[in-house]
Amino acid sequence: MNKSGISTVTQFILLGFPGPWKIQIILFSTILLIYILTLTGNIAIICAVRWDRRLHTPMYVLLANFSFLEIWYVTCTVPNMLVNFLSKTKTISFSGCFTQFYFFSLDTTECFFLCVMAYHRYLAICRPLHYPSIMTRQLCVILVSLCWLIGFLGHAITIFFISQLPFCGPNIIDHFLCDVDPLMALSCAPAPIIKHVFHSVSSLIIITTIWYILGSYALVLRVVLQVPSSAGGQKAFSTCGSHLVVVSLFYGTIVMMYVSPTSGNSVAMHKIITLIYSVVTPVLNPLIYSLRNKAMKVALHQVICGMRIIQPL
Repeated sequence: MNKSGISTVTQFILLGFPGPWKIQIILFSTILLIYILTLTGNIAIICAVRWDRRLHTPMYVLLANFSFLEIWYVTCTVPNMLVNFLSKTKTISFSGCFTQFYFFSLDTTECFFLCVMAYHRYLAICRPLHYPSIMTRQLCVILVSLCWLIGFLGHAITIFFISQLPFCGPNIIDHFLCDVDPLMALSCAPAPIIKHVFHSVSSLIIITTIWYILGSYALVLRVVLQVPSSAGGQKAFSTCGSHLVVVSLFYGTIVMMYVSPTSGNSVAMHKIITLIYSVVTPVLNPLIYSLRNKAMKVALHQVICGMRIIQPL
């Protein structure tokens, strides 16, 4: 309690998924397994790109960074969720809550990575002769750096201002993580402008990036349909198929979370959507990207078998 006699929240209680102890154990075991598979799959992709010189190309460098982002993303939410499944208090500190909120907002980084990956596929299919001179290693490094930089700065200011709002109670968050809507609902001083700014920035990033991706693939589709050889067209389309699946999974859930925050979804439904978006999708991405990629499957097989890839001289 401060000098003015008004209590100040120092920690929050995350209700998560309340239920009987047996249900908590089942949820704990399931999400722990998913988390382990997520780490294993994405670390395997990073190691494959690092060890196999054949994968030292912009496409796989982008994929390795994307996998690193997925690891970072799930690690900021899942460990605390697992602890809360087995805990009676289910608390998180004030600073820990806003740190989690900040790193959870790195979904904007994923939007930009998906954009760059769409741009890469556009160059590879629509402008193959100019691809080597445009998509150089230097440009790849610049694009990757910009994705990380913009992602880290995207919501930094608004999250800082939200953290400066007074929180004097209650401190119960009916969610399994700290997010903008539950936190703003607990603030003692309503600040609709900050909330609207946060959602406006999120919506702007989501809408502009998805339109860019759709535009890129519209051009790719036009070129693919003009390919005289069915085998060549099928190969070109299969190159983009995995990326389109990931884009659909990512944007399908994120639109329901941020673009329409007041769409009337129940709290339980919002939790499920967030769980799919933040826990389930990252475990599927390594499988999706490697399923029809022969070079990646060979490299992953080498990594899983514990063999360092040695290139012939």
